[in-house]
Amino acid sequence: MCYSPEADMVAGVVIGAIGIDTLAHARNDRSLVALAALPAVFATHQAIEAVTWWGLQGRVPADVGSLATTAYLVIAFSLVPVLVPYAIWRTEPARRRRSWMAWFVVLGVAVAVMLTVALATGPHSASIGGRFISYHTSTPMGDLVAVFYVFAICTPLILSSHRRLVVLGVLNIPVVIGLWLLLAEGFISLWCVWAAVTSIVIANHVRVAAGAPSIVESLRQTIGAVGDRRSP
Repeated sequence: MCYSPEADMVAGVVIGAIGIDTLAHARNDRSLVALAALPAVFATHQAIEAVTWWGLQGRVPADVGSLATTAYLVIAFSLVPVLVPYAIWRTEPARRRRSWMAWFVVLGVAVAVMLTVALATGPHSASIGGRFISYHTSTPMGDLVAVFYVFAICTPLILSSHRRLVVLGVLNIPVVIGLWLLLAEGFISLWCVWAAVTSIVIANHVRVAAGAPSIVESLRQTIGAVGDRRSP
């Protein structure tokens, strides 16, 4: 979710490029595939929301915009709360931590079922609320479900034995609260920025776990190679 269709589309392209790199480094390790798929999911989510914007602005047919709204909510409601905890669980080598994480995978599935049922049986729509899109659904006990949603996504990261993922999980909580407050107050939506940051962290983790140079090391190598070519 971002503050304009242009920002959504740019975020989708940038995160999509990160996603391609991440999936390429995970191809030889099945335990990393689900985690590596997250940036691609985020990129698709951003691109779909750009179409939702265009539908609300009358730049594409209303039916196309309505379909994009539904697709956006399906990813947010049905896929993300299951895929994120499952992806972290798949990467965890410690048996005890995996057993703890499994409970949050179950919680994510329960949240996804509740949200999907609400989406399938109740009305849903979207409207432009300024510098964000406001999505409207009829989810019973919506606030409580939202709390469970955050727990299902953030807790497995914090439980991880991988330091990078733990740091991401710890940062995720205040960032999510801050972004939600900005949106709730009607200021602006910057979720796409955090999606990009999260994708970079995931890409870096997958690279290192797969035995490849980290993003920083790759940049240093690239800069060094360019410098060597320019030197006489």
